[in-house]
Amino acid sequence: MGYIRDNLMSNEEVIHMAKIHWYIYIPGLTMVILSFVTIAFMSELKEAGPFILMILFIGGFISLIKAFIFKISTELAITTKRVIAKTGLIKRETLELNHSKVESFSIDQSILGRLLDFGSIVVRGTGGGKTPIPSIDAPMTFRKEAMQIIDKVENN
Repeated sequence: MGYIRDNLMSNEEVIHMAKIHWYIYIPGLTMVILSFVTIAFMSELKEAGPFILMILFIGGFISLIKAFIFKISTELAITTKRVIAKTGLIKRETLELNHSKVESFSIDQSILGRLLDFGSIVVRGTGGGKTPIPSIDAPMTFRKEAMQIIDKVENN
């Protein structure tokens, strides 16, 4: 939560933080597990076995690293004054919208996303800008918290 804490305005507090769901590790883990299953059937795969093993293991390992970097470098928060989203480790992309500039929140969830409670949140601001943030844990909770806070600020 470094970026968000470092960029809070005076008298601004973090109300709710969203996290990236653990599901982002599944593709990489699946590939690594398949590489170990490939070892069990290596004698039946002949010459292609080591190549398949190498591709699956390296691909899975890279996928796990990318997922880990995405998880630690993505921040999404609702504060008393703004909605803040930051993605990226080296190349940083940020979205900071004052509550009055937030038009809507959309949630995209697959069937698996509904079962495991994860999905993408799309933040739409006035002026037509929209920012999707994928693989958010409990997106309905985030939207509910955001809408309650925005409503509270607008009615005061």
